Formats: sequence, C-alpha cells, structure tokens
Amino acid sequence: MNVKIITDSTADLMPRARKKCTVVPLTVHFGEQEYIDGVTINHQEFYEKLIESDIMPTTSQPTPEAFAAAYRQAVEAGQKAVVITVSSKLSGTYQSANIAAMDFPGQVFVVDSKNVAIATSILVERALEKAEEGMEAEEIARFLVEEREKLCLVAMVDTLEYLKRGGRISKTVAFAGELLSIKPVISLFDGELVILGKARGSRQGNNLLVREIQNAGGVDFTKPVLLGYTGLDDTLLQKYKKDSAALWEDSVDTLRCTAISSVIGTHAGPGAVAVAFFKKC
Repeated sequence: MNVKIITDSTADLMPRARKKCTVVPLTVHFGEQEYIDGVTINHQEFYEKLIESDIMPTTSQPTPEAFAAAYRQAVEAGQKAVVITVSSKLSGTYQSANIAAMDFPGQVFVVDSKNVAIATSILVERALEKAEEGMEAEEIARFLVEEREKLCLVAMVDTLEYLKRGGRISKTVAFAGELLSIKPVISLFDGELVILGKARGSRQGNNLLVREIQNAGGVDFTKPVLLGYTGLDDTLLQKYKKDSAALWEDSVDTLRCTAISSVIGTHAGPGAVAVAFFKKC
C-alpha cells in the first residue's frame, strides 16, 4: 500500500488490522509507576492492577514527537499517512497528532474519529479497506470524515465506582447507584460522552442496549461490527450476546469480540460491555 494507516492505542484493533497499522501508544500511570499502553502493560496486567490497587490510574496522551516518529517512518518508506485518533473531546491525542503533522505538509492527514475504543477500531478497518483498494491518502481522509457520521458506539457500564473515583460522579450518586444496581448505558454524540439511560440490573441493561441499537436505525452488516468488554473475562459480554441474539443471528455467523484498552478501562472500570457498528442509512 502507498498509504500508511496510523492510530493511537485507544483503538482496540483486531489482529489483522494491528499488523497493517502503526499504533502510537498513550501512557497509563498508577501513582508514580508509568506504563506504555499495550507495550509495557497488557490488558490482563492492567485490569489486575485496576482491581487490586487503591490508586486510581490516570492516562496521558502521546507527545507530538511520538507521532512525528511514526510519520517520518512512513514518509521515508515512500508512503503518505492517514492518522485516526480518539475523539478530540475526550483526549488531547488529536491535538498532538495535528501538531506533528505540521512538519509534513501534504503527506499526513489527521482525522478525528469523534469516537473511541472499538468504534475507532472499525473506522480504522474502513480506512484499511480503502487503502488496499488503492485510494489515495487525502481521499481516504475525506471518506472517513463522512463515514464517522454513521459510526455508533453503545456501551453499558457495570459499576459506577470508577466513574466516582475519576470524579465524574459524586460519591452519593455512586452509592445510590450501587444499592439499586444501576447500569448506565452510554454512547458518543459529536465526540462527547452521553448517558442514554439507566437500567436496574444487567438484563434490563442489555435490553436497553438492544433498544438503543434499534433506535440508531439498525446495524449495517456490510461493514465491520465489533463487540468489546473491560475486565479479566468476557462473562458479561457473553450474557449480552445471548440476550441480544435476535439482533445478529440472521445476519452474521459469528460476532467478533475483543478486550477494551487500559486507557478506556481506566474510566469505565471492569465489567463494561460495548457494541460498535455502522448504522444503516
């Protein structure tokens, strides 16, 4: 390919896509301990630390220099680059990518996915499809800006504890939510996190997830679909797949699933389940 696709480590890439992309990692901090996402700490290690540690981890964006190194490698190989980042409203990663791109005019094109995690991942897959078809870098970037408007992410958070730890909700709200087994169902609109609804218990939460997918207009199964989970195992995700079987059983033979990155897991906590898809037009 004459186009290199570059993304950041919040995109939960499947193995085939990971082999074809360059990934610029974010950093995770547990107090004074620093880990490079996906390089010096993997998903298993991260979630073990998250559950066992009393320290709330924090995350930091890649530097412009980290992106510049990836751009330089592509350009020296005779390629132009398309860069797909986590939503600019959730992280400064997009800004770092743009700052670095200023030194590569006409060679690097940066796209804000306006999304995160498995949703960014399937947008990357669409970019790879077009690159393999021979589409030029600037055309791919324009295509992605249009395609991201059809991109949907719907997720259910299992516990409010980590939102509380991160200061996103009050201790009182978190305590009441835990007593009532509240499961918030969330999504992104124009790059910002929104709560679509709150359910009592995982079954009601799964039903709410199904409803919100239907409200989005249904799934375009001609494009990538990906499910994700946070934590040490996918038990809750498998339960969701069973509860939502009617959405998928006549359209796909198997549903692809992956663990969600440590950066997103920092804020969602273990036990979250998510679905990323392109809606029907």
